[in-house]
Amino acid sequence: MIYFAYFILAFAGLQLLTAFLNYIFRANYSVYRTVNNELVTILIPARNEEKNIGNILNDISEQSYKSIEIIVIDDDSNDRTREIVLEKSLSDNRIKLIDAGLTDGSWLGKNHACYQGASSAKGKYLLFLDADVRLGKDVVSEVLGYLEKSRSVFLSVFPKQVLINDGVRAVVPIMNYILLSLLPLFLVRYSRFTSMAAANGQLMLFNAEVYRAFEPHKKFKHEKAEDIRIARFLKKKKFNIACLTGNDDITCRMYDNYNDAMDGFSKNVVEFFGNSFIAAMLYWFISLTGIIWTAIFLPAWLTLIYFIMIIGTRILISTTSRQDITDNITMHFVQIYNLGLLIFKSITHKINKSYQWKGRNIT
Repeated sequence: MIYFAYFILAFAGLQLLTAFLNYIFRANYSVYRTVNNELVTILIPARNEEKNIGNILNDISEQSYKSIEIIVIDDDSNDRTREIVLEKSLSDNRIKLIDAGLTDGSWLGKNHACYQGASSAKGKYLLFLDADVRLGKDVVSEVLGYLEKSRSVFLSVFPKQVLINDGVRAVVPIMNYILLSLLPLFLVRYSRFTSMAAANGQLMLFNAEVYRAFEPHKKFKHEKAEDIRIARFLKKKKFNIACLTGNDDITCRMYDNYNDAMDGFSKNVVEFFGNSFIAAMLYWFISLTGIIWTAIFLPAWLTLIYFIMIIGTRILISTTSRQDITDNITMHFVQIYNLGLLIFKSITHKINKSYQWKGRNIT
């Protein structure tokens, strides 16, 4: 047992090192601006987004980068999403609305909507955004400038998450904690290992020529975590890709309450561990019980070091993610406990084939 306790201590040190590297080497896309005027097609898949779609369309219309076409893909919405988009198109003729009703059961809805939108796009670059993302006025110019400067064909950004209550704060920061304690994001750009790949479907920017050559949303049409699969695929093809944490000018309010956050993240939590339930469970078990193992089997000073490393990791990841440090430290074990519930829910969904996304069953 003492060897397992030492393993836990070493793992905590590795997490701290990874978090430190992500803090030190985080890339600031806001210092870049494109000098070109190429057409960028912004694609927004929308299913029942009446609360969000007007806001994101306003943000896009006010972008400093003007060479834009905007395509909203309505995915069988039964609220006012369509009406709002049509109203916005009257004041900005760059906005187009297309329908992408899902008729083929071999597709997932969002993947199908993204693919349908891309099929109608004319831009040299394709920028996919979720409807609940908010943008500062220079974001399009900035991310395009970074893509060009890094000579990448694909860029994804993890937005700053808007956490409106304790229920959301008990769940959403888990994803950043896992990602930034396991993967040095600069290796997404510089490493050739496909395992060193990450992406977030909330903001993905493609070179359109590469997108059309491989049609990644079609290739991974039945994947719940198609963003990660796309990143790994492009890296395997030896393309330059990049994944960044966002600044304050890219934000996202994903969920309004605890239950929605738990349901949402249970769809793809295991993808953060290479789609291995065993790896996910081991990570959760070590994270939840590590302090107990070290306290029982290691000297008190090593237990103190372990505790300090966990706190240091939370501080670094919270700073990199632009989240509240105090909240994430005080809710650390609550979040880790909820990670276990997420993994359990994911296992249950997989067995029962009962995943849902915005009222639609997915398998």
